[in-house]
Amino acid sequence: MQFLIIARDGRDEGAAARRAKARPAHLENVKKLKEQGHFLQGGAILNEKDEMAGSVIFMEFPSRSDLDRSLAADPYTTGGVWVDVEVVPIRLVTL
Repeated sequence: MQFLIIARDGRDEGAAARRAKARPAHLENVKKLKEQGHFLQGGAILNEKDEMAGSVIFMEFPSRSDLDRSLAADPYTTGGVWVDVEVVPIRLVTL
């Protein structure tokens, strides 16, 4: 199954610092997910100041529960970066 993940960062004073601290581990995790065929595409959501304020990710997993386990282990989740995560089942078009 394919999924769209829209994950918004906290908006408190420490949000940017939490993201910066967790970012290297998050990117290493994304690299592993890409090698395993789970990460399809993604990037940062930007705020009005052109600063990272969240993430949008396209993923593929056998089931929603497999995706949920992966998201729960992501450094942006465990590090308190993402505070609002929406998951939408999708079907990507490949041309």
